[in-house]
Amino acid sequence: MASNYTNYLTYREALESGSTTAVNEVKSFLTEIESQKHLNAFLETFDETALAQAEVVDQKIKQGTAGKLAGMVIGLKDNLCYKDHSVSVSSKILTHFKSLFSGTAVERLLAEDAIIIGRLNCDEFAMGSSNEKSAFGPVLNPVDTTRVPGGSSGGSAVAVAANLCHASLGTDTGGSVRQPASFTGTVGLKPTYGRISRWGLIAYASSLDQIGPFTKAVQDSALLLEVMAGGDEFDTTSSQKPVDAYASAKSEGPKKVAVLRDALESEGLSPAVKARFIEIIEKLKAKGHQVEVVDFNLLNQMVPTYYVVSNAEASSNLSRFDGIHYGYRSEQATDIESTYVKSRTEGFGTEVKRRIMMGTFVLSTGYYDAYFAKAQKVRRLIQDKTKAIFQDYDFVLTPTTPHAAFKLGHNSDDPVAMYLEDIFTVHANLAGNPAISLPLGTNEEGMPFGIQLMAPFFGEKELFGFSEEMMKL
Repeated sequence: MASNYTNYLTYREALESGSTTAVNEVKSFLTEIESQKHLNAFLETFDETALAQAEVVDQKIKQGTAGKLAGMVIGLKDNLCYKDHSVSVSSKILTHFKSLFSGTAVERLLAEDAIIIGRLNCDEFAMGSSNEKSAFGPVLNPVDTTRVPGGSSGGSAVAVAANLCHASLGTDTGGSVRQPASFTGTVGLKPTYGRISRWGLIAYASSLDQIGPFTKAVQDSALLLEVMAGGDEFDTTSSQKPVDAYASAKSEGPKKVAVLRDALESEGLSPAVKARFIEIIEKLKAKGHQVEVVDFNLLNQMVPTYYVVSNAEASSNLSRFDGIHYGYRSEQATDIESTYVKSRTEGFGTEVKRRIMMGTFVLSTGYYDAYFAKAQKVRRLIQDKTKAIFQDYDFVLTPTTPHAAFKLGHNSDDPVAMYLEDIFTVHANLAGNPAISLPLGTNEEGMPFGIQLMAPFFGEKELFGFSEEMMKL
């Protein structure tokens, strides 16, 4: 069975003391992945390259030249490019495709001696909130295999929750790291937009997408961000702002925390989530923090705004998958037009087609102003109102999700119900702020759920420091 270190620091000490090796750790994880393959978290393991990396790391440990992440075994969501390895975004449209390069975030992990063990299942093209929309079947929640793990980064969340790797990378467009973190009892981070380069991330919605880690400990999340963050010449949206020492973050003094009234009073909030949320508010007050309920009357507008913007961008980004350049090509195609039509019809799943059509519609002549242009105006209102809150408060506190994980198939036939799963998480994406889901609750059935903390732009250091304090509540 794979070793179950609670954080990277403990594991690193074991490596340096010689009580374990990176090679042994990789072998243990590969055995564990095989024994829990019913969870369907991994689409593929990179046995050969992972073990080769582990041998190099063990030599560096002995020589005292190992990097910040030496021996940390990491899984990649199946939309992150790793040179000479398959990447499919859990879609048939990229069958047999291998990446020609590694994304910047992946390169930076490798440069600090992390070990990439495999690629992880997700909702197709990162479009989903339950990880039931993968072309390769649903991922199961390890806490209760009759339930979803959340999405779209469900495989990444399960890999950490089920102890199949030390950490994993997901991507968060509207909550796709934080929501599955909530459902699986892990720590899930969405950094400030532009904090981590998107070079090598197969795009869904370019103005919203951010890479983020899943970990067991807040400090591990901070360490991973410290390594991956920073400007990148290949991504003009990446920030050149200096990277803080996130892993050494500490919370000092009393903080001012805003609680959104609409979140606290939401009708969809389960009794268990609401009770724990209120308990946390009271505990923060008892510790001397100032917690106040504030009005943010745009909560009900956020999900529609998000889906108009994200689907419009998706319809543009996914136009490159045409059966001509790379990936899947229909065997029924007879000319150029039929190659496009049949390849996309056969290659894309139902949810992806739905979102492409919605996106194309809101961008079309006669509807652009009524939908896309209006959504962009509402997005600006959300950003402005969020900035105004952070003029007076250090953090915004909400539940991550309205409830714990739901049963497989529960929302499958109701797209609107599924889209509303993102009601508390899309805020951070639309506004661009960093946010983290912390595993702070369990319902009456023993299912975990998270509490979300959002900070001002590039406030990750303060976010990590306060998160460490909140983990003790």
